[in-house]
Amino acid sequence: MCYSSMGLREGALHHTCEELFALSLPDLPTGLTDPSVTPASQQNAAPSQLSLRSLLREVIETIILTALIYAAVNFATGRFKVEGSSMEPSVHPNQYVLVDKISYRLGAPQRGDVVVFNYPLATDRDFIKRVIGLPGETVSVANGVVRVNGQPLTEPYIAAPPVSTGTWHLGPNQYFVMGDNRNNSSDSRSWGPLERKYLIGKAVVTYWPPSSWGLVPHYTYASPSK
Repeated sequence: MCYSSMGLREGALHHTCEELFALSLPDLPTGLTDPSVTPASQQNAAPSQLSLRSLLREVIETIILTALIYAAVNFATGRFKVEGSSMEPSVHPNQYVLVDKISYRLGAPQRGDVVVFNYPLATDRDFIKRVIGLPGETVSVANGVVRVNGQPLTEPYIAAPPVSTGTWHLGPNQYFVMGDNRNNSSDSRSWGPLERKYLIGKAVVTYWPPSSWGLVPHYTYASPSK
């Protein structure tokens, strides 16, 4: 209730009551809001942040998975470009070969395998040849015939009979390798037996160019010592 004094004008009295009423109320915000209701902008921001985090996580997971797969593939396989004609007619120049690097970690090379290895006289170079002699054997070449422990090998994969001659005794972990193009190949006949430590793996597939895609032709036969 507002009181006025004698002599005060009604207008002044009315103004004074409004002021008193205003002073008696707390300050109110210009817009009335319900604290239990989240603004629309905040509602939209939350899902957006979650989507961004989910996308970022998926990208990171994809990158890690790709790196692991790449490392595993490089550990298990290798790619090799054939240079020169030493393995014709089985493998041709400029073909790309997929190399299995696991097989010889689990087992030994076999006679007739086509293998890729570091050239012993310059290990930054890789060669591809066929395994002819195994550790402990004696390999000889004469009159166009290759013999292992005195027994001739049947070799349907060669381009022509070799014109070279010689005899080699293989020690432990040594292999005798030769190119199928016998008269145009730098192999164990010129630089000696191949130590197993230089082996990279077994040639498996020629994959480039696409027209020459196919399995590398290995050869399996009975031991000539029998």
